[in-house]
Amino acid sequence: MRLGVLDVGSNTVHLLVVDAHPGARPLPAHSHKAELRLAQLLDGSGAIGPEGVDKLIETIQDGLQAAEDKGVEALLPFATSAVREASNADDVLARVKTETGVELQVLTGEEEARLTFLAARRWFGWSAGKLLILDIGGGSLEIAYGIDEEPDAAVSLPLGAGRLTAGWLPTDPADPADVRALRRHVRAQIARTVGEFTRFGAPDHVVATSKTFKALARIAGAARSMEGLYVQRELKRRSLEDWVPRLTSMTAEERAALPGVSPSRSGQLLAGALVAEGAMDLFGVDTLEICPWALREGVILRRLDHMPSE
Repeated sequence: MRLGVLDVGSNTVHLLVVDAHPGARPLPAHSHKAELRLAQLLDGSGAIGPEGVDKLIETIQDGLQAAEDKGVEALLPFATSAVREASNADDVLARVKTETGVELQVLTGEEEARLTFLAARRWFGWSAGKLLILDIGGGSLEIAYGIDEEPDAAVSLPLGAGRLTAGWLPTDPADPADVRALRRHVRAQIARTVGEFTRFGAPDHVVATSKTFKALARIAGAARSMEGLYVQRELKRRSLEDWVPRLTSMTAEERAALPGVSPSRSGQLLAGALVAEGAMDLFGVDTLEICPWALREGVILRRLDHMPSE
């Protein structure tokens, strides 16, 4: 059947359409994406303001039209940290349902981590052994570890690249003092969770997902996206450590000129790099591999697992 996943994230609303059935690899058929930046539309009380809700509804309606145009039979709509943490989340969800008919499932941070882990496990297979997964979103950082399809440990930290940029790096280019303060904050947050994972032993394979990690790997020399999904892409901590000072000195416009960095993401790339560097350092990771599948694919795979085989 043709499935659609409608992902209401902190940065974008993304519709991914796939052709799928139980036991088979989901085949991408269409992608429809709109920049919304919900995390930046919160007011002083932490609520999504009327303008933000209007934009969200309009964007969801556009996604529904695209899904209809592409013949989607079942839609899996979900929302992550921006909606989850909004002080008026219940009102926003009710209005979305009334005006669009879409009932957004709000994932917890741990659910995000677990579904992303499932996607990575299916991508790399059992031969990858014990997996450590890192995912930097707009609002949160997800970390998961395990040897099966369900991780032994999974956490979500409020260390998303968009959130940190808005809260810690107000100038462009960034003030070095602000960067140092953010670096301390990021590492203190991650350090609190390291013990939850290290007690299970060293991972056999460390994997990262998300646009942030893909962009960091690309500027560090990884293959371009046009070279296909099956080309191995790595990010080395040494390369990342070399890039952080350079990203600090750049403006967002200058970062957007780097390979693999979009103008819409360039402003938050420095914060994302600080999170990536801190996580790799504190978990003792020298090299990680980029996984093409992430949360959206995890949602699809979980749905397929619960469908009867023909």
